Amino acid sequence: MQENSSVYYPLKSGCLDYLATLCLTSAEQEGIRAKPIEVNQFVDFIKRNNLQSESFFIGQNQYLVTSIHDGWFCARCMNTSHPAGEGAIVMQTTSFILVALYDGSIGSASRAMVDVDQFAWQLGRKNL
Repeated sequence: MQENSSVYYPLKSGCLDYLATLCLTSAEQEGIRAKPIEVNQFVDFIKRNNLQSESFFIGQNQYLVTSIHDGWFCARCMNTSHPAGEGAIVMQTTSFILVALYDGSIGSASRAMVDVDQFAWQLGRKNL
């Protein structure tokens, strides 16, 4: 597991309700069922910043962090039923936590990273 001098911004308490609503709205659009308590547990995982020693859940899937970078990390699903596997890319900006889920391996992960990076750039341009 790679560990860089990761930069994770402190989450403002006022953003947490909005973040939970945003996560739930996005999850519903993608067909992911997430309850507010699950979103709060995920946000707590990020805030604890024990990425190397803990796993996290998104819905029913449990993820283990595989690499850590400045402001983002990658994780693989530990209980997937997909033969090629599943993964997640989590990027933290100053205001948002963006989560990209993908099926497959390195090619899918690369495409997901491009998508989440472009989305973060668009949010930054709109000052959100």
